[in-house]
Amino acid sequence: MTATGIDQQIIQYCVQNKDMDKGFDLLMNAYGKRLYAHIRRMVAGEQDAEDVLQETMINVIKSIKDFKNESKLYTWLYTIATRECLKFFKQKKIVLKDFNEANEWLSNSLYAEQSIKAETILVKFHAAILTLPEKQRLVFNLRYFDELSYEDISKITETSVSSLKTNYHYAFEKIKNQLSNAI
Repeated sequence: MTATGIDQQIIQYCVQNKDMDKGFDLLMNAYGKRLYAHIRRMVAGEQDAEDVLQETMINVIKSIKDFKNESKLYTWLYTIATRECLKFFKQKKIVLKDFNEANEWLSNSLYAEQSIKAETILVKFHAAILTLPEKQRLVFNLRYFDELSYEDISKITETSVSSLKTNYHYAFEKIKNQLSNAI
């Protein structure tokens, strides 16, 4: 698989050190918002999402020379962003002693950033997502929000497609049940 268009320009500028600033700008313009949205759905808090995005971009710039065009550039970027989210969770688990405490912390982060509309269905939807186990939340976000194929998610998470489909189904059912109870 070969990169085309903007991906090729990003790789060319960053790998060949033609103009690292221009390469970074192209990267951020092409993928910054999508990566931020993916990260934000995972970590909930705005400041945390910005920190994770920054770490993601640092890792991308450091390792883009190792990109082998074996997948789409965005798949590779999402893999790095996802790993940074997981690293963030591992760091938080040092402070947060169990899963319930971690979910409470994530939910509080979400509600703290909402205005008076905190009781809207959208907030309830996102709160339901935050109650999912880490793997189900990741698969749900990548499939539902980012509209990635199971094959792309498989490459990002290094998980079988059948396992991903099962995780997505369970996540969907849990969210559906929570929303039907909340309405």
